[in-house]
Amino acid sequence: MSRMDQRPTWRSGSLGAERRRLDSPQVRTVVAGILGAAAVIETIARAAGSGDGALFVVVLCLLGLAGTLPVAAPRTAAAAIVVSAANLLSVMPFQTLTIAGVGAQLMVGYRLGRTGPQVLAIGLPLPFLLLALAGPIGSWNWQLSLGLAALIPTFALAGAAVRRREEAREYTSAREDILGTLLEHSARGERARIARELHDVVAHHVSLIAVQAETARLTTPGMPAVGAQRLSQIGDTARTALTEMRRLLGVLREDAQTTDNDRRPQPSLAQLNDLLDEARKNSGAATRLILSGSPDALDPGVELAAYRIVQEALTNARRHAPGAAVDVELQYTDAALLVRIRDNGPGPPSPSVDAVHGHGLLGMRERAAAVGGRLEIGAAAGGGFVVQTTLPTTAESLR
Repeated sequence: MSRMDQRPTWRSGSLGAERRRLDSPQVRTVVAGILGAAAVIETIARAAGSGDGALFVVVLCLLGLAGTLPVAAPRTAAAAIVVSAANLLSVMPFQTLTIAGVGAQLMVGYRLGRTGPQVLAIGLPLPFLLLALAGPIGSWNWQLSLGLAALIPTFALAGAAVRRREEAREYTSAREDILGTLLEHSARGERARIARELHDVVAHHVSLIAVQAETARLTTPGMPAVGAQRLSQIGDTARTALTEMRRLLGVLREDAQTTDNDRRPQPSLAQLNDLLDEARKNSGAATRLILSGSPDALDPGVELAAYRIVQEALTNARRHAPGAAVDVELQYTDAALLVRIRDNGPGPPSPSVDAVHGHGLLGMRERAAAVGGRLEIGAAAGGGFVVQTTLPTTAESLR
């Protein structure tokens, strides 16, 4: 991971940890204690200059504590209700409110917006608004109530904005984790597929090279010593290649974490009926197999290429022409296998078929080219879309 990738992650993680520390019970208790002490000190200082009685001062101090200490409560909704009730009592009959009480009121409004019920955050300023509307305009009660009715929603909206930002960040992080997991599983699946194809197709041919070279050296009469030595070297090279390939397969399978169930032979044309049955089940459309010629067993690489091309063509038909009937035709000749997949859908939506099918088309072309064949696609006569490939069936044609 690059430094640019690390920096935002570190920053967002540090900010999240900092917010959690600020909202911890210890911090809330300290803040509530400071606000409560400030409210008592401010109340006593005001009473000393006004000559109010001791009982009156005690009541105001108790209201000041009731309007500040609940900030430490873990339940945001309960703290907001108690603080608001104490402040309303301070404003209505006593026409006073400490600065600490105002701070506590705004703090619980912010906490409501961030972690509390949204309905309560909306309704919290309403009593102060009603008190302002009921009192005479310009009075101390009117100014104080109207100010709180305006500031509480502002702080609640700020808390709600922080909540939305944190939720969006968590959603983005979860989505990135899921995407990374999907990409990792896709890569492992692709490595497992490559390992199976190497084992079932390439290793088969390499082992045949070793066997044929050894057979030719032992059964050809009158072979010169140099020729026998060359055939022996060919067999040794093929066996070395098999050893290296097995080592590579071990690395691929270990990295892909394949199981014994994953290490099954690659499909061939013998499983084509199962593929068509699955296509009918998934699409609900008619899918027909048409055979002509003598369906003899072919080279494993050719059968695998034909199977994968049919599989990809059926996937494309299901994606681009849902519900369209599909005909899969296999025509066997002595030198080639003709595979033709046609649907009766709307056909290609644009002249650039490559742009429409993208990697699927590229994969089919590569499959055909890998065994010496060719692939053609385009609009079918009479409507629809057709994929046609000609694959060689003889060893001479594969060279």
